[in-house]
Amino acid sequence: MTEATLFFREFTRTRRATGAVAPSSPRLARALTRYVIPSPGTARAVLEVGPGTGAVTRHVMESLGPMDTLDLVEANPRFAALLAQTYAGDRRVRVLTGLVQDADLGSYDTIVCGLPFANFDAATVGDILGRLVGALRPGGTMSYFAYAGMPPLRRALATGRARARVLALQSVIGRVLARHRFRTETVLGNLPPARVHHLAPAVPAAEALALGACASPPGGGETAAREGAGL
Repeated sequence: MTEATLFFREFTRTRRATGAVAPSSPRLARALTRYVIPSPGTARAVLEVGPGTGAVTRHVMESLGPMDTLDLVEANPRFAALLAQTYAGDRRVRVLTGLVQDADLGSYDTIVCGLPFANFDAATVGDILGRLVGALRPGGTMSYFAYAGMPPLRRALATGRARARVLALQSVIGRVLARHRFRTETVLGNLPPARVHHLAPAVPAAEALALGACASPPGGGETAAREGAGL
């Protein structure tokens, strides 16, 4: 069974938890891993939450040094089994099966998150984001994505309790972005287009400018940096 077939099958079985019909595109994966930067001679700790079949993980591995470690936290047991099989011979990689809320997290230099926050309630998202940002080492970064245009569309279409849920969720995410975001990129080369948000433990204005400038997006219109972009 191909990865794409497995991913789609799991989407049909657990749509709310999987959140997408296909793995992330190479362009989205590159944006998500922009701050997984090689650092020869330094042992770095990287965490990926919700790696799925490993589309983004492969890009993380390209920048992983011999002294680095990579924790993969995956709630879907079928995806986790595939990842464990793929990286069985690599001592740098540890696969943790289960929810990130229940995982015994360490501290990390870089965190990449592929969880479908739009499918979760506000309390769950607040808990997860708090745990992940709290697990960052000083100077560390966390990157996650959301599909472009979905928040205003959800606000426009939802009514009653569903609208209250959407507004509560977006309020939680908005507060986290206001405090921790230093850069947002729009990735057009993904179906659907996505926005990648890059966060840091605390982002004073000067630090935000420095972080945003340290890794420019590739040319050719592949991504567009959107400083201060919305959800």
